[in-house]
Amino acid sequence: MTARVRSSSEITLSVWRAMFLREALDRLFEARAAWLWLMVEPVIYISLHAFGLETFHVHEIGGMAINMWIIAGFIGFLLWRRTWTQVLHGIDSNKAFFAYRQVKPFDVALVRAVLELFLMVPISVMIVALAIVAGHAMTLDRVNPVWLPADPLLVIVSFVGLWLLGLGLGLVTSVAMHVVPELDHIFKLLYLPLYYISGALLPISLYVPTPYQYIFVANPVVNGLELMRQGFLPGYHALAGVSLAYLYAWALGIMLVGLALYKRFSRKLVMR
Repeated sequence: MTARVRSSSEITLSVWRAMFLREALDRLFEARAAWLWLMVEPVIYISLHAFGLETFHVHEIGGMAINMWIIAGFIGFLLWRRTWTQVLHGIDSNKAFFAYRQVKPFDVALVRAVLELFLMVPISVMIVALAIVAGHAMTLDRVNPVWLPADPLLVIVSFVGLWLLGLGLGLVTSVAMHVVPELDHIFKLLYLPLYYISGALLPISLYVPTPYQYIFVANPVVNGLELMRQGFLPGYHALAGVSLAYLYAWALGIMLVGLALYKRFSRKLVMR
């Protein structure tokens, strides 16, 4: 009997499946309780900042309870940041795979991004569920409390938009880092400031005067986080000018740039 020739699509799917399983095992079991830290990290950040803001008598932002305000924004920010950093370092972490001609740099980037989405969805659901079980409603209204996201579709669309933005940024910056390796130090320095200029943990409306908030709204991540909060609570007073179209224009635009760069430097990415 003659062996069946596998199509290119079957080979690609096999490569993605094998890489996905390998990446999943590394992320979840690389170190002791690595899977637990994926959940603990956001809980620690959320708890510390919620406690800090409540200490200064900040109990709600735009009509939304401060605990849920932080949760609704931070899970979106964490998805964006983790997707970006995983794609950014994907090539260096998988150099051995490039010995096989079936494996391309984009395969690594896509698999890492998809894995991050698969991990963040259950983590986000568990964090929101824990908050609700602990008695944290979307608003401080004790008469008519809102417990569940009122517009799940907007939450999902904003969540996916932030994921696409992280994937696109990861593609662009990974190529840039291979052309200029010193950029890695700059990217690491940006991680902490990004928490705050994106409005994930501290409300922009509190520390930025209204006439200058448009500068921060120009950041597509801010648009995604504010829209996620609107999805949790439609009555939430988001920053003026946020737009779902703006978020997706940035996400798709930067992805096209990233794909073009991967196509242009595909050989150099594998050889370095």
